[in-house]
Amino acid sequence: MRIVEAAQIGAAVERLFIRANRSLPPDLRDRIRACHAEETWPPAKDSLEKIIENFETAEKDQVPVCQDTGMACVFVDMGREVHVEGDIRAAVDDGVRIACRDGYLRASIVEDPLRRVNTGDNTPAMLYLDIVEGDRITLTVAPKGFGSENMSRVKMLRPSDGEAGLIDFVVSAVEDAGPNPCPPIVAGIGVGGNFDRAPLLAKKALLRPLNIPHPDPYYAALEREILGRLNALGIGPQGFGGRITALAAVIEAAPTHIAGLPAAVNINCHVSRHAQEII
Repeated sequence: MRIVEAAQIGAAVERLFIRANRSLPPDLRDRIRACHAEETWPPAKDSLEKIIENFETAEKDQVPVCQDTGMACVFVDMGREVHVEGDIRAAVDDGVRIACRDGYLRASIVEDPLRRVNTGDNTPAMLYLDIVEGDRITLTVAPKGFGSENMSRVKMLRPSDGEAGLIDFVVSAVEDAGPNPCPPIVAGIGVGGNFDRAPLLAKKALLRPLNIPHPDPYYAALEREILGRLNALGIGPQGFGGRITALAAVIEAAPTHIAGLPAAVNINCHVSRHAQEII
């Protein structure tokens, strides 16, 4: 049994939350640059050029890439051979709190959804804990802005809706969102599970590197088809039209009940931030 102090987790969350807000993942940067090369509509190409300039400046000057520094979504894959000394949730919140202060990140969390009093330090984080094999802890921090989060959707499809129904649902969600989520977007798609599992699958889908297709060829082909349908909408970067409405469509699937086909779309803007560290 390996012992890990909760304070180690908090310190890692602090580093990751700041890093994710300042530096986009390499696969995302490469995809945006490739889309810039592919785009032919001048207003869209100019928008992508500004997006590239923005994330390059953020990394060079070590400042947030977006003014909405996001709700801290923290994914913890805990090896079953690890024992944590201390309170994991308190440690995660401490890491976010310190990152907010020392990284000069915007405090965006209200303590109560209706009374709307800001906590002042971006806590509490959204904490997702899974038990996995091994003696390591994998931490992934994904700051989630709400301009895109507000455009996300969940729907209980009928089994008879099948693949076509899922595609239509995803395309409709992105079309309805229009320019609001600051396209080009990344569409995280969750299918299966139950009412609450499908949105979590969709959010986890956003963590997969964009240069890695789904390991199942069926879903890899479905990702390509959905991406083509999304880009055919013509919304374009920042809503100015063009060929690139979405950078990627990424699917995660899970077993479900014979009577159901839960589906969710978790939309992220082009600032699809996440950073990972293994303890």
